[in-house]
Amino acid sequence: MEKPMNVCVLVGSLRKASFNGMLANALISLAPSSMKLDIVEIGQLPFYNEDLDTAAPPAPWTAFRQRIKAADAVLFVTPEYNRSVPAVLKNALDVGSRPYGRSVWDRKPGAIVSGSPGAIGGFGANHHLRQSLVFLNVPTLQQPEAYLGHVDKLFDEQGKIAGDSTRKFLEGFMQTFANWVETIRSQGQRV
Repeated sequence: MEKPMNVCVLVGSLRKASFNGMLANALISLAPSSMKLDIVEIGQLPFYNEDLDTAAPPAPWTAFRQRIKAADAVLFVTPEYNRSVPAVLKNALDVGSRPYGRSVWDRKPGAIVSGSPGAIGGFGANHHLRQSLVFLNVPTLQQPEAYLGHVDKLFDEQGKIAGDSTRKFLEGFMQTFANWVETIRSQGQRV
């Protein structure tokens, strides 16, 4: 049996009871057995400042860069703040993209799921994140798109997805993501 794909999950919310944190855990539980997903904490990363990116950068940056570099793929699960990506997630992108020419994101397959209590499901954050990922050369899953509106009503008391149709959609999304990662890997597009 092949070793499962090593997938980092980045959650764009720091709130302890975050709906997107719950969503990330649900996605992990719905993923096919060909994937091993782990949430990588990003709240401890100091804001990117090139003055600190010396021969001895902050230890949290180094650990984060090494963890992402070792991954086969990245799953982004994010809310929307002011029609864009939360600062903590943008900072993680910036930390991983530096120093110039040594980005850990380059050619690493990715996918985005956005969730919001509002009706449009984090559409703005999802698309702003896609813009950054294009520049960072992250081959990002295009379809199905995953914008989950009314995310505050998706979970039961145990934090599991309550509705069958949502669960089936997310299972299908995760299987398609696994297929996407395999496709990118088989094409040799990832270093």
